[in-house]
Amino acid sequence: MTNSSIFPKIEAPQTEERPVTDTRHGVTRTDEFAWLRAENWQEVFREPSTLDPAIRDHLDAENAYQSALMEDTVELQKRLFQEMKGRIKEDDSSVPMKDGPFAYGSSFKIGGEQPRYFRTPRDGGAEEIILDGDAEAEGKPYFRIGGVDHSSDHKRLLWAYDDKGSEFFTLHVRELSDGKDISDQVTDTGGSGVWNASDDGFFYTRLDQNHRPSKIFFHALGDDPANDRLVFEETDPGFFMNVGGSRRNDWIFIGINDHETSEYRLLSMADPHAEPQLVAARETGLQYDLEEGGDIFFILTNADGAKDFKIMTAPVTAPGRANWKELVPHEPGRLILSVLGYQDFMVRLERKEGLPRIVVHDRKTGEEHMISFEEEAFSLGLGGSYEYDTDVIRFSYSSMTTPTQLFDYNLRTRERVLLKTQEVPSGHNPEDYVTRRLMAPAHDGELVPISLIYHRDTPLDGSAPCLLYGYGSYGIAIPASFNTNCLSLADRGFVYAIAHIRGGKDKGYAWYDDGKRVKKTNTFLDFIAAARHLVAERYTSHDRIVAQGGSAGGMLMGAIANMAPEAFGGIIAEVPFVDVLTTMLDDTLPLTPPEWPEWGNPITSEADYKTIAAYSPYDNVGALSYPPILAVAGLTDPRVTYWEPAKWAARLRKLKKDNNPVLFKINMDAGHAGASGRFSRLEEIAYNYAFALKVTGKAKAEPA
Repeated sequence: MTNSSIFPKIEAPQTEERPVTDTRHGVTRTDEFAWLRAENWQEVFREPSTLDPAIRDHLDAENAYQSALMEDTVELQKRLFQEMKGRIKEDDSSVPMKDGPFAYGSSFKIGGEQPRYFRTPRDGGAEEIILDGDAEAEGKPYFRIGGVDHSSDHKRLLWAYDDKGSEFFTLHVRELSDGKDISDQVTDTGGSGVWNASDDGFFYTRLDQNHRPSKIFFHALGDDPANDRLVFEETDPGFFMNVGGSRRNDWIFIGINDHETSEYRLLSMADPHAEPQLVAARETGLQYDLEEGGDIFFILTNADGAKDFKIMTAPVTAPGRANWKELVPHEPGRLILSVLGYQDFMVRLERKEGLPRIVVHDRKTGEEHMISFEEEAFSLGLGGSYEYDTDVIRFSYSSMTTPTQLFDYNLRTRERVLLKTQEVPSGHNPEDYVTRRLMAPAHDGELVPISLIYHRDTPLDGSAPCLLYGYGSYGIAIPASFNTNCLSLADRGFVYAIAHIRGGKDKGYAWYDDGKRVKKTNTFLDFIAAARHLVAERYTSHDRIVAQGGSAGGMLMGAIANMAPEAFGGIIAEVPFVDVLTTMLDDTLPLTPPEWPEWGNPITSEADYKTIAAYSPYDNVGALSYPPILAVAGLTDPRVTYWEPAKWAARLRKLKKDNNPVLFKINMDAGHAGASGRFSRLEEIAYNYAFALKVTGKAKAEPA
């Protein structure tokens, strides 16, 4: 079904070849398109106008090409956009969360792209707008708000924005009495800050020129940021660093971690000039997180072989590892995801048998009870509370057919109060859709969960098209949550499926371990197995499956394109991490050193080099017949640099043996997250869906 006749005969951009060779561990590689990597990439992230004109001309040619190939879908894109927009309550508002004399929330205005932040009196009343995202974004092609944090005395607001897409955030301080920002302005931050106890200064993370969070500073209000005090510096470029605060406003947490090791340092919020106190020194493979608990810390850790994590406690006066005591033991197959501490309760979010649940622990009696649901596949979010001395926390629930429901839950009485159900203004009847959870047999006998949704009228005879989504890296699990956008596909006869492949923690920590480093190919084989199972069960056919993934999921797309191109009718790779080997060999790039625990270090290890070289999508493009491929990227993306998909598209066109097109669409005003406004993002999704409909012959299908 997917053949070149679907697309007009237009010649693809010709990418000049300027071969560069690289020899490591006795192996020489040639990269004929290496010149697409701007030598001044750090400068381009901050000021896109400094991009080499030759590179810009090439990227503009790519955009012209994809635009011409997709010209016949312009009206379809508009219809898809209007449908998706119609499912969004344009003036939607969160349910404010209480904190002292106020309750804080966010909302949108009709037609607004950016959120507005507001507060009301604690028990209700008139809304006071404290930050208007639309007003701040005016005149900017890209704008994204980072952290927004009110001071404990409720007099000031600390907020951050990025107006390039490069994720260098600028911090501002706003006086809530008059709504005006004071002159204090701190640039090149990680996007958030934490107030000190007296609310006259804040801690923040500063990014270096290679976009690494290497230093924590304290800024006293009114001082020149150039004089800010260095609180802590992390000299190992392989570690991320962040700063956070406790709910009781007594502790500053400095968290240092890579993908397998963590370390915390503590600072009294009342004494910003003290020396940070080490909790437990980093030990390769040891992970732990701290959560406040009054006179103790709750510690979520994998210590002592607790692969799926356990919860321990330690006195705040002596939190070192020698004083850790077990509270919730390790249970293999039950992955503890997060912990929240309150005056009388400890609450944890965990996943067992692929499904989430919330467990409440009474700190006085030790008694536990569970908040659970009955659907076949669902998603839970633990929102918690601003306040520490409370019996009421907040959580959310949704499934692929059930719109998000927001609840307040009384930890003592176990009363569940529904605060809000996500509105779908254009209408939504859950009974029109079916959601299922399948288990696909993998190459080694493991069972790969697949969550899917389809319209009740969709025939299950192999004729339905399918969008199969996957990620499978960093231990991130993809929830089976409500997604109004995919209903546009389901209404046109698509089966929308999520493959919960190895590399995520969907089935516990071992599921992650089994999809990283030397076992990375399990991730790709699981996804291919999911596709084949959907065909075997007559949900779809191979020429009707469009695979989709972004970032590390885009690497998955590149890998499965090389390994099993015949299994897919189309591939959508968003901000795809496809030049894995070259990137992992370049220790100047923002994420390279911190990523070595996930992928391996090919600079120092010949074995890691060979492992990555065997699957790196760019290095394994071959003389194969590929389905139509769409790659999407952002110019200022510091996570997956634009030149990775640019080079990949060029090499695919050079080597492949079919006539199917490779489209490369690059947003010249955005980074990793794509367009910043809520409606601008919908336009990008509409484009991707139009591609999926086009390659499966459904571009003219009317929604049910």
